[in-house]
Amino acid sequence: MDVLTEGVREQAPWTMLFADDIVMVDESKDGLEDKLERWRQAVEEGGLRISRAKTEYMWFGGDGRPGSITLQGQLLTRTGEFKYLGSYVNEKGELDREVNHRIQAAWINWKRMTGMLCDRRIQRKVKGKVFKAVVRPAMIYGSETWPVKKAQEKKLEVVEMRMLRWSMGKTRKDKIRNEVIRKMGGVIEVSKKIQERRLQWFGHVMRREEEYVGRKVSSMQLEGKRRRGRPKRRWKDCVVEDLREKELIEEDVLDRTEWRRRVRNSDPLPLKGKS
Repeated sequence: MDVLTEGVREQAPWTMLFADDIVMVDESKDGLEDKLERWRQAVEEGGLRISRAKTEYMWFGGDGRPGSITLQGQLLTRTGEFKYLGSYVNEKGELDREVNHRIQAAWINWKRMTGMLCDRRIQRKVKGKVFKAVVRPAMIYGSETWPVKKAQEKKLEVVEMRMLRWSMGKTRKDKIRNEVIRKMGGVIEVSKKIQERRLQWFGHVMRREEEYVGRKVSSMQLEGKRRRGRPKRRWKDCVVEDLREKELIEEDVLDRTEWRRRVRNSDPLPLKGKS
């Protein structure tokens, strides 16, 4: 694919490839159609074909009405969201769909492990290790780039606590505080792990060269006027809050070892015993 599209491929974020999936971005309808046609010619000359049925387009923002996109006269399907690299992207830039998807993925993994997580003969620390190795990664996959809101973090923590209580053989009727349940399994709040991943990713991006796409996008200034009302929460807003809470400044990222030490939110030591 790289060889076939060498003459039409642009740098990210305008063109992004992963296996046989392609994402194209443009500032106008005409520009996108022109780009799509050039890609069609390039890949079909190499014996491949762009699927008209699977190709969809999304329109972001603006006050105008989006026009339809066609490929060789065939109307393409407009979508309000699409899945790319395991994460959902939607036209409004909201995170609710992705958070719900991650909760669903975490439940699937938790249910697969219930034979062990709900076994009262298994030590709590072992259950905690399994939870952190199997369930939590599914819940926070891709979270380093989330502009997450407090309500969404709370939603994740409620689900996490429900899983942990069942794993520890406890219910709310036992009147055991959340902090104690977490200490039983040695599991810190999921919001703290999201913060850790976000700051680790921020440090990785800021240590890269100026031409790295992550740095370009993080400092990108969008043209146009913002709509009236409260502005949307941005990823950068989350980072600023994290830096303030951790008493860090951007220049601290240059010392990679020290940065990773200071942004780490460690899980508590698990309490001894069985559920």
